[in-house]
This record gives sequence, C-alpha cells and structure tokens, in this order.
Amino acid sequence: MINDEKVKKILFGGDYNPEQWPEEILEEDMKLFKKAGVDVVTLNVFNWAMLQPSEEEYDFSRLDKEMDYLKANNMKVCLATSTAAHPAWMAKKYPEILRTEFSGMRRKFGGRHNSCPNSLVYKKYAVRLATKLAERYKHYDNIVAWHISNEFGGKCYCDTCEKAFRVWLQNRYKTLEALNKAWNTSFWGHTFYAWDEIVVPNLQSEHFEWERSMFQGISLDYARFSSDSMLECYKEEYEAIKRITPEIQITTNLMGFYKELDYHKWAKYMDFVSWDNYPSTDDPYYKMGMDHDLMRGLKDGLPFALMEQTPSVTNWQPYNNLKRPGVMRLWSYQAVAHGSDTIMYFQMRRSIGACEKYHGALIDHVGTGETRVFKECEVLGAELEKLGDEIIGSVVKSKVAILFDWDNWWALEYSAGPSKELRYIKEVFKYYTALAKQNINIDIIGVDADLSPYQLVIAPVLYMIKGDYHKKLEEFVRAGGQFITTFFSGIVDEHDLVTIGGYPGKLRELLGIWVEEIDALPPGEANKLVMTDGRIYSAELLCDLIHLETAEVVAVYGEDFYAGTPAVTVNHFGKGKAWYVGSSSSEEFFIDFLKECLEEVEIKPIMTLSEGLEITRRYKAEIEYTFILNHNKEAKEITFDQEYVDLLRDITYKKGEVLNLSAKDVLLLKAND
Repeated sequence: MINDEKVKKILFGGDYNPEQWPEEILEEDMKLFKKAGVDVVTLNVFNWAMLQPSEEEYDFSRLDKEMDYLKANNMKVCLATSTAAHPAWMAKKYPEILRTEFSGMRRKFGGRHNSCPNSLVYKKYAVRLATKLAERYKHYDNIVAWHISNEFGGKCYCDTCEKAFRVWLQNRYKTLEALNKAWNTSFWGHTFYAWDEIVVPNLQSEHFEWERSMFQGISLDYARFSSDSMLECYKEEYEAIKRITPEIQITTNLMGFYKELDYHKWAKYMDFVSWDNYPSTDDPYYKMGMDHDLMRGLKDGLPFALMEQTPSVTNWQPYNNLKRPGVMRLWSYQAVAHGSDTIMYFQMRRSIGACEKYHGALIDHVGTGETRVFKECEVLGAELEKLGDEIIGSVVKSKVAILFDWDNWWALEYSAGPSKELRYIKEVFKYYTALAKQNINIDIIGVDADLSPYQLVIAPVLYMIKGDYHKKLEEFVRAGGQFITTFFSGIVDEHDLVTIGGYPGKLRELLGIWVEEIDALPPGEANKLVMTDGRIYSAELLCDLIHLETAEVVAVYGEDFYAGTPAVTVNHFGKGKAWYVGSSSSEEFFIDFLKECLEEVEIKPIMTLSEGLEITRRYKAEIEYTFILNHNKEAKEITFDQEYVDLLRDITYKKGEVLNLSAKDVLLLKAND
C-alpha cells in the first residue's frame, strides 16, 4: 500500500479539519490524538477558499502552522489538494466552471463537486494549487501520501462538456461513418453528418428517465467520457505533484461500487487504492466484504487503504443509527481482513455547523476523551500499536474470482428491457454472498485481469463481451478452469450492438448452447428449477429458453410452456467446464450450486464455522493470518482446526480447543506451525 519506510504499522487516524476551529484547538486535539493512538491525519481536504482568497492571492499561513505543529508532534500526514470545492470568487468571475445537471439546469455556486471537469479555468487553478502545495511542503518528511480532491463523482452536461464529448468521440471513432455504425443511428433516422450535430444525452435529448436511454450507444459513450473527463482532472494534478515529489505516493478516495466512474481504469493511475466505507444501515456484513474485495482487486490484490469510515454514526441516511458497542472495531478489522493496511475515519473532531455536524467523530461535541466512541477507538489504537508491522504488506490469495465490469454495468442498465428489475450488482451479490457464507476468499476482477491464478471464475450477467474477451475465457476453461455465467450474457459487443447468430453470441461455443427467447417474470412470480436429482428451487426474474448443442442438462424448468427445457447447463470444454445458469434463484440454490462447483475443483472453506462468523485469510511469504469476525448478536463457539497464536490476546490455542467468541468480537490468528 503506502510504500514508505516510515510506516511501521497499520496507520490509524483520519480526516482532520482544524481550519474550522480556533488555532488553539491543535494543542488540545493533539493530546487526545496521542491518547487514542492516532498516528496519521488527512489534512487540507476542503481548504481552497482559505488557501486562495482571490484570483492572484495565495495564503498558506494557517496551513503552515498546522503542518509544522503536526510534524513537531511526529504526526504523519496524508496531504490533500483541496480541489473538490472551488471558491465562491471563481464561480462569480467564471460562471462557465459551474456544472449543468442531467435536466439541463445550470448550477450556481454551492455544494461540492460543482466544477465542470472539462472547464479549462477549473483545471488551470486546480493544477496550480496542487503545484504550489507540492512545492511548499515537499521537504516535510512526515507526508506519507498525497490525496487528490475528494470522492470524485457526478456528471456535467454543459456546453463545454458537449464540445469536449465531440472531441472525445473523434479520437475514439475517427470518422462519422464509424460512429454512426457503432451507434446504429439508422434507427429512428439519427444519422449524423457533422460532429457538431451531436449533443449530450440527457433529459433534453435521448433519455426518458435517468437510467433509460433511447440510444444506449450514445449514453454508454457519455458514461465513458464522463469517467475519463474526471480522470483527466485527477491525472493533471497527479502529474504536477509527481514532478515535484516523485517519492511520495498519490491516491484519491474511491467509493466502492460507485456507478459513475470506471474504477478499473482509474486504478491504473493511482499509486495505491483508497476508499470510503459507508454501508447502508441494512447492509449485511458480506456486502461490506464485497466492497473491500472490489477495492483490493483494482490493484491486482495489493493492500489498499481504508481512508474513511464513521467511528459511530452517519448523517446522510434516512435513519442514522449508532454503531453498537464493538461494531466500530469489528468493521475496522473486517477491512484489514480483506486487505486494508490502514484504519481511518471521517472525522477527527465533530463539526458544529452545516450538513455534517451530526456525522460521527473521534472527538465529539463534548470535546473530551470520555465518550464511549473515543474509548472504543482508544482500545483499537492500542491494539494496532501492539501489532506493529506484523501483517503490513500481507495479501489475500484467492482461487475464486468474480468478474465485474463498469461498461457492462452501464450498458445493461441503460437498456430498455427485458426487465426493469434487472440490476447488475444485485445479481453479482447473490454469487458473492453464497461464496462468502462458505468462507471462501474471493477476488473481484476486471476484464484485464490474468485468469491463470484462479480455478473458478464467475461472471454473472456478462451482457457485454468486449473485443476478443471470449477467447480469454475459452483459453482459461480449455486449460482446466471452471467458468460460470448466467442468463442475459454474451448479448452485445462493446458498442452495445447485439451479436447476431443466437445468444449468447461469442460465448456460444464455450457454453455449448443457444438461447432463443428470454421470459421476464414480474416481481412475485416465479418458475421452478428442477435439478436432475429432483431438488427444486425457484426460477426468478428472467428465464432463458435454451437449446442444447454440446452442453448437458443440470436442471430444467418446472412450469409454463417451456417446462422440461434446459435451465442450467454444463459444457465440457478442453480440460475444464463452462456452466450456464439460465435464471436467477434463491440463496439456497446459489449456496448448493456453488458448493458442488467448489467441490469439483477441490476448493475448501478456510474453516467451517457457524452462521454469521466471517473468516478470511491474508498471507505474508509462508505465514498465514486468519481473521474470524463474529457479526452475530450473541457469542459463537469456535473449534480450532490447527494450532494458532492469537495476536490480539497473546494466547495460543491448541488444535481441537474450543473458544466461545463474544458477539462483535474478533480473532486475529497466526498459524503456529
């Protein structure tokens, strides 16, 4: 993760905004930071207005004092560039920097991420500020990372973006003939004869609602363009800083499965991945695990940084319930268990005004270290100090991968049909959940990933096959790999044009089937999956009507005019097998089905324990670190499968020994060979 010899332990701290307080607060906060074991702060996230009060004036006096004080107190700094919120004077003098909404409404000054990513004015001043910061603080040896902007996101539909979109399209397609072909503009007489005839796809043009477009190819390319536009903003700041401080690593905080940005592309330009974990109040623990695994997978399994989480409570959900005692520690170790080398929070001291004044913090409005939340953080800080560098740099190894692709996500959900209930992440999550509940380490990978480390690759709803990706899958299976995909896969190419000749298009030979029709079932209605051994499960959402070619039947439909036709198939291909699941189903089906697939390739759970006990494993050379996290509301019994050393308690457990692990408690075990 952070490649810095000064980092000898899991970094512990978070976002610090002393500019919101009198200068004397630094001394008070530092005492509390040291009491809690905090050793790093993210500084200067939203200070652009303070640092640049006018077009030609820069004032670093307050930040200088903060940086000097932190350095004097041996506090490490993740230094941000403050470019996520432009100053009011900039919007007043240059209103063209303001974003235009999907509806076509031009924004006024306010909020954050309100800058057009293609505004030359915005980019000029953002890069200039980043450059000045790097030049001013380049000799501070306590800077462990640069943090560009903050939570990039959103889209802009202004005239500047429209012009930039046309340039982006010219670079991509070269000719209008190629563009018209890719977008199938002969439909509805949309043929373009000049580049300036192309407009942004929003409610004023191609969309009849946010996610539904009349021309998917245009909307898909605008999603790509928008992600690329913001990436260019990041890259320009990155390059400016890197020229001045090449030895310091650079990141920006991502947001899990965030639809607007193609994080696989972004990760190529990040020295390490960092992200902000804010689960919904009803998210199960394995949903958080899936988010962590996605972030880890963006950099080929390298450790990532948990840049933000709340120590206690969020402020922006409809109902902001407290993290119950033990949950903050539990979720912090969950991040580490999935590959994080940091535990950081937003925020260090609770604000007194604006929309985040009720968001949790290490130091609450009471301003002491006597709160429940502070004391829980203090315990965690002491544990991390004790662990030192024991697990720093260790990695998660997996034999199972789930394929996730942003282009596939965008194209699938822009489509009109076959069902508005079809949601990419929801279907991916069903497979992830079934694996996580069996305590299997899982990688979440993109289409560029090397498949050779895996024995089983799962690609739920692989709607889009880009280029020759099918050949990569064929090579994997031919060499002995097991591949699973599902209904509504192999339908289109990278332009969202249907591959003719029968679904699943380029996957037809690998899967040994062709699909004639797709039946969409409304909510509350279901067919049946009847397995060859007589077991019956539900068939939900979509039902593909399948014809066998070289594949064999695993299950058939139980009802309707297609009763008795194939629903789940397997095709022997080279040394491996390719499975096709023609419908969605219940959790029971996915657990049973995947268990059999795992047994076939002899992939075993890390340990077999009770429901609600999450088990993951990290590796450093030949050393194994096993995490057992009790997400239950009650204690659970654990029987150890070998001898372990408990790194948090300094206890050795013998093989066969039984432990009653308290609710919300954690074990961090080192194999004692």
